Amino acid sequence: MSDKVALITGITGQDGAYLAKFLLEKGYKVFGVYRRVSSPNFWRLQTLGIYEKVHLISGDMTDMASLLEALTVAQPSEVYNLAAQSFVGASFEKPLMTADVDGIGTTRLLEAIRILDPKIKFYQASSSEIYGNAKSNELPINEETPKRPASPYAAAKLYSYNVVRIYRESYGLYAANGILFNHESPLRGLEFVTRKVTNAVAKISLGLVQELNMGNLEARRDWGYAPEYVEAMWLILQHSEAEDFVIATGVSHSVQDFVEAAFNVMKLDWKTFVKTNTRFFRPLDVNHLIGDTSKAKRILGWQAQTDTQSLVRLMVEADHRCWQRYLQGQTFPWDAPNYPSETMISRKGLMA
Repeated sequence: MSDKVALITGITGQDGAYLAKFLLEKGYKVFGVYRRVSSPNFWRLQTLGIYEKVHLISGDMTDMASLLEALTVAQPSEVYNLAAQSFVGASFEKPLMTADVDGIGTTRLLEAIRILDPKIKFYQASSSEIYGNAKSNELPINEETPKRPASPYAAAKLYSYNVVRIYRESYGLYAANGILFNHESPLRGLEFVTRKVTNAVAKISLGLVQELNMGNLEARRDWGYAPEYVEAMWLILQHSEAEDFVIATGVSHSVQDFVEAAFNVMKLDWKTFVKTNTRFFRPLDVNHLIGDTSKAKRILGWQAQTDTQSLVRLMVEADHRCWQRYLQGQTFPWDAPNYPSETMISRKGLMA
């Protein structure tokens, strides 16, 4: 078996696609577990030009048999568990499904590894949401900061965080958590506030819509660039020992700061177009997340390179290009009324 074989769950998501591309460039053979749905969701892999280069396996984090089969087929040396119901807001609407996929699903995968091949290195995509509302004297957040989850999503992720530690200490598995703070890109889903903002700004600038409805503008987040964060995932599994690491930029901005920066890219006054709508407020929100990455920098040699202003600009410009092409009849943005078939996505492409 090659020592460069990776299995990625959640390969069709933002992080899964970027990680697959990164590992392919490192010479890995890459397998990916994806959940079979009625409408194909491979556009990110196609956008990055790697759809034909990865080996896709249908599976589900709620189905132990499919996870055992994926491991048997791939025979990986590294497993990256990125599969999740990853939208905090949706976890309040679907708390049981979120707990099953994001929490128990990790246990199923770890148990499958323990049974089949305990030498496999395992990476768990943890989240800054597990810290909840850290006290002011606890900021910036590091690996030892007390954890107070404030959503079903965060609670499920904390369960996974702890079960990874338990399997590491109980069975000697190489199992590590990457506690990633918010990380964005043009491949981010439209349900996330960053893409919601940049996509709306692009459409407003082209006269396609007239306003943007937002929830809590005061919440502060530590936003980084997703392609840089997948490198951190890989570095975590290259370390001599399995450890947990906070991955962040160390700088936070409010949602309002992000909104203002996005409208500034198109030279628009955000106050003219943004409306606050209480239906977008969460039942319980996290006020401030900012990470301390000193451990990652010291041990892994990793630190973020892209600042928030640059991140906002590249996302707005990518969405603007996409909608310009749509207006010219050249392509279909992912929230257009006529979502393209897999064949049409492959033929036309979504982004440059």
